[in-house]
Amino acid sequence: MSTPKQQQQQEQQQAAQAPPPKPCYGIVKQINSGDSITIRGQPKGGPPPEKTLILSNVIAPRLGRRQVNQKDETKDEPYAWEAREFLRKKLIGQEVCFIEEKSNNNNRIYGRVWLGKDQTGPNVTELLVSEGLVTVKRDTRISSPELTKLQELEDQAKNAGKGKWSSEDKSLHVRDVKYTVETTMSLVDKYGGKPVKAVIEHVRDGSTVKALLLPDYYHITLAISGIRCPGFKQDGAEPFADQAKYFVESRLLQRDVEVILESANNTQFVGSILHPKGNIAEALLNEGFARCVDWSMNHVKNDKHKLYLAEKAAKDKRLHLWKDYVPAKPSEELTGTVVEIASADAIIVRMANGETKKVFLSSIRPPPREKRPLGEDGKPPARAKDFRPLYDIPWMFEAREFLRKKLIGKPVKVVVDYVQPARDNYPEKTCCTVTVGKVNIAEAMVSKGFATVVRYRQNDDQRSSLYNDLLVAESKAEKSGNGLHAKKDVPLQRIRDVSTDPAAAKSHLQSLKRAREMKAVVEFVTSGSRLKLFVPKEYCLITFLLAGVKCPRAARITPGTGGMEAEPYGEEALAFTRKFCFQKDVDVQVENMESKGSGFIGWLFIDGVNLSVALVEEGLAEVSNFIEQGEHLKALKAAEERAKAKKAGIWKDRVEVEVEPEEKREEERAPAERKIDYQEVVVSEVTDELHVYTQKVDQKAALESLLSRLRQEIDANPPLAGAYTPKKGDLAIAKFTEDDEWYRVKVEKVAGTNVSVFYIDYGNREVITSTRVAAMPAGFAGEKPFATENTLAIVALPKDEDDKKAAIQAFREDTITGKPLLLNIEYRTAGVPAITLVDPTSKEDIVKALVADGFLICTQGRDRKLKDLREEYRKAEKEARDNHRNIWQYGDITDDDAKEFGVGR
Repeated sequence: MSTPKQQQQQEQQQAAQAPPPKPCYGIVKQINSGDSITIRGQPKGGPPPEKTLILSNVIAPRLGRRQVNQKDETKDEPYAWEAREFLRKKLIGQEVCFIEEKSNNNNRIYGRVWLGKDQTGPNVTELLVSEGLVTVKRDTRISSPELTKLQELEDQAKNAGKGKWSSEDKSLHVRDVKYTVETTMSLVDKYGGKPVKAVIEHVRDGSTVKALLLPDYYHITLAISGIRCPGFKQDGAEPFADQAKYFVESRLLQRDVEVILESANNTQFVGSILHPKGNIAEALLNEGFARCVDWSMNHVKNDKHKLYLAEKAAKDKRLHLWKDYVPAKPSEELTGTVVEIASADAIIVRMANGETKKVFLSSIRPPPREKRPLGEDGKPPARAKDFRPLYDIPWMFEAREFLRKKLIGKPVKVVVDYVQPARDNYPEKTCCTVTVGKVNIAEAMVSKGFATVVRYRQNDDQRSSLYNDLLVAESKAEKSGNGLHAKKDVPLQRIRDVSTDPAAAKSHLQSLKRAREMKAVVEFVTSGSRLKLFVPKEYCLITFLLAGVKCPRAARITPGTGGMEAEPYGEEALAFTRKFCFQKDVDVQVENMESKGSGFIGWLFIDGVNLSVALVEEGLAEVSNFIEQGEHLKALKAAEERAKAKKAGIWKDRVEVEVEPEEKREEERAPAERKIDYQEVVVSEVTDELHVYTQKVDQKAALESLLSRLRQEIDANPPLAGAYTPKKGDLAIAKFTEDDEWYRVKVEKVAGTNVSVFYIDYGNREVITSTRVAAMPAGFAGEKPFATENTLAIVALPKDEDDKKAAIQAFREDTITGKPLLLNIEYRTAGVPAITLVDPTSKEDIVKALVADGFLICTQGRDRKLKDLREEYRKAEKEARDNHRNIWQYGDITDDDAKEFGVGR
């Protein structure tokens, strides 16, 4: 039997005679400790084989372990973490060359490792020893050049006091790893959604990892927000689970990353992993190794839309999980024209055959009603009787308006995605994707934040055919804080309904008449000539009656009495008006109000067409006997004559009795001579519509006295900035921008901190900040405004915008000089005086001079008392035309458009 020394000599001889070990190559997958490395071979189609190698001739400090299977938790040995980190930063993901030297009975493989593709690179063991991070074995029975060199390097490290050989307190080099967190959400709150440096320690599956948060050493399980990869179950791995895990390991395992903790579920955290080379969740989705998951997608803070787009791209390419994916095919395709916006997610479309169909926008949810707290009986309290969902639910009005402006009257393509069956007392719904042009209207609506996307169960295919596009749009809206996703400034529509309140309606009469032409939206059509309008400028709902016509009544349902039957052609008139203007933008001119009731009487236009004239033309209305002579009478009478000639509508079976024309009787009743009663005035303001505000010269002293007293009162009791909250319609005081002095105003509009005011004593308007507006001091509101609004008699502005500006500028230069002028009221239109102005020195008619210079147009009319004055104006206009002055420089501009300039008196 040989002695130990002999046995050692035999082993050395065998080793010397054995062929040298063959070098191997691979990629470093993981650093297990300061002397243990896992190397992955070169891939060949799938996840490559792995090999764990222990560095020969050295011993590294042991890393601590968490408590497992009743074994106690252990702490790091000093410098164990530094040794592991040294190798991780040097080797992870790098190509290495290694030689297996021996293995023992525990299946441990020992060897040497070089950084790079061959043995010319740095020796990893020597690097560790040089830094003083491992201990070199000093077995005197074994000797080799490699071991000798390591011992020399260790002696050098000791002498230099490097690493574990330093004189520092060893406890400073021991981590305090926290494997459990008592309250997971407290840690989420601690980091406050900010990126935290981390190292990925383990990949459980493609979407679940273990991460070590630095520098606090929290060891956590993290589920990646927004996605789920195939996992590993007791009965085996799900399809593509191995590929997904390998995909993540090769990119993230033991890499430096940043983690955003977004939520927590029991002991598991939910968050995003940020890597300099990209988002791993997006990469997994792009390769078809993951699916978007709605429950955790809600936690994603940034670029959520990119995840949906990545999933859509994988679906389109049929990659991996989506290899058998078949997109849902629409069941039906339709085309038609939108005639009504029924709600914020439903529209009514008229098909080519004349039939209408109500469809709902697929997979979206309109703005929700606010949740009301439950009462003592466990039920929410009843809503107020005047609760109006369209105006009282935040964002509902904006959502409806968005659809109305985009769709009303537009041709659309309707793709039926699915039919939602009737349930919970709700009828069946046909849910569709609606496109106008190339725009998916649901996607556009979601992107504006006017709707949210419905979340479905994983395998529920009853959804929009463009569902991913909706999710992307919602993600962008959330990021931008649009609409429903806004953190503040939620709009509450303070729209006043004066349609059934005569007193409230009357308070708006003067401002509506003064504006002459105002924008409105038709919200409801009661009959052919009676409508309900929303007036944005006044921010109110009004009842509107068409002037100049008498329309047959439509059927009316009255609770308790059974209602009233329709008059002949009443239903046809109602249908005509609905088709003509329902939910469309219109222009209205208010002339007056009902003597009893809250309705406003006036003219309604859409695209320049007068609805009163259109109804009469179709034989669905007749000209009213009560209409005053005015600019639209001629058009109404002509339309009525055409309808009678065609025997259209109400004229089909009617026999007319010859009646003396009202126009002729009016002329006979009119005064024979023009009345002249000059007032001395100064012009204080001229608007862009050529409305002229004047002040009487004999009231100048009274105005100056009022302003002097007002400013003395303000000096004695200065207004406190911010103490007054201006409201529309208030009489107040405001500090004019140009001279920084206080004047009386009427508040016309309030938009945030901006206030639109009308200076009642001068006629000018301005938008200023609310801090420059204050409450009217007592005793100053009673005096009437010193500025009077007027229009110019017999003339009108030209159609061209540049010509209009030139005419207004010329008029301003001739009148706003502070010089007194002589004003004569020729007639009134809707209560507003129509005037002429004369220079008292030269006796020249200023307006006629502007007509002669080719700035203004003379209107038509049959008022006998103005016959001579109108003839003078016509001669002035002819002179301008003949000499091609200004608007006439290229010829007669009224040949084709004469009617456009109206009919004056």
